[in-house]
Amino acid sequence: MYKYRLYRCDKKDRKLRHKLFVASTIWNHFIALQRRYYRLTGKYISLYEMNRHVLKLRKTQRFALWRDLYSQCCQDVCRRVDDAYQRFFNKLAKRPPKFRKARRYSSFTFPQSGYKVEENVVTIDGVTYKFVKHRELGGQIKTLTVKRDAAGRLWLVFSVVENLQIDPSSTGKSGGFDFGLKTFPTDDEGRSYGNPQFFTQNIRKTRQLNRQLSRKVEGSKRCKRAKRALAKHSADVANARRDFHFKLAHRLCDEYDVLCFEDLNLQGMKALWGRKVSDLGFASFMNILEWVAFKRGKRVVKIDRFLPTTKTCSGCGQKHPLTLRDRTLACDCGLTIDRDHNAAINIKTAGASAVYRSERKSRVRLRSRVEGRSPRL
Repeated sequence: MYKYRLYRCDKKDRKLRHKLFVASTIWNHFIALQRRYYRLTGKYISLYEMNRHVLKLRKTQRFALWRDLYSQCCQDVCRRVDDAYQRFFNKLAKRPPKFRKARRYSSFTFPQSGYKVEENVVTIDGVTYKFVKHRELGGQIKTLTVKRDAAGRLWLVFSVVENLQIDPSSTGKSGGFDFGLKTFPTDDEGRSYGNPQFFTQNIRKTRQLNRQLSRKVEGSKRCKRAKRALAKHSADVANARRDFHFKLAHRLCDEYDVLCFEDLNLQGMKALWGRKVSDLGFASFMNILEWVAFKRGKRVVKIDRFLPTTKTCSGCGQKHPLTLRDRTLACDCGLTIDRDHNAAINIKTAGASAVYRSERKSRVRLRSRVEGRSPRL
């Protein structure tokens, strides 16, 4: 995915926002149609029927507004409706999709055609839009999504197919890492990598912007302006956290070939420590690390969350009844070590065992496949 911000131009931006409004009307129309059809027949309208129906309605005078949006974009809105219902049918969502206000509908997608890209200019319906090309667009473009964020800014999101060049460099090192609330990750060598709580650092300004918003009259221009200011500030905090995660992921992949982490129960941690866990962003960091490791030919191993890595002595294996207030593990074998450092060593040991078992299984599977093939092969 490549994401670029559009240069601001009020006259042209108004046209894209109008297309977002059209997409929202299509969404709401088919949500109402699905509900009415189910109430009358007890059945569901398939995606194929919705695609045919939206193209048929675009030709009528009543729905002439839908012609302002490219035909494949209209069908993509139907696909989104179908995806939302399928998630509900498969019990991946708690409730069926609902109506959306126009200001909350944030994107529409060109699945195949309807646009043209040249350097830092994209052409949509004969109108050219310049975007900030901060990096080269690689690979073959498959789709283009026009997206509006909470601050009202417009973005272009390209999905591409490209051949990734795997970095052949190898260090031969493996490391274990333990997440904590005092320090973000601590490795098996006792090093910590900071604990930047970006939301906590900016909470004073966040509260100030929330107070200013609460004093505004709902629906007024000043209220909308205050909402945009709060959304922009929240986006800046999220971008700072994301930048830190990417830099740390590249730093770890520069040093290690195998990175071992513990599979944490984040929902349980949030119930205990609340905002602090969300501020650190453990889950988003793991997603970024796995992607960076994949691009660079590294390996991320997750061990079982129920292993007592913190309470087990990394020297002799004896278990100790530690509480959350105990920051140091003192064992009878003479080892005195920080609890996070001790857990990181145990995570590395468990991760190395998991890697060995998986490689052994793959060798056994390959050997049985070779021995079981016919003589003609």
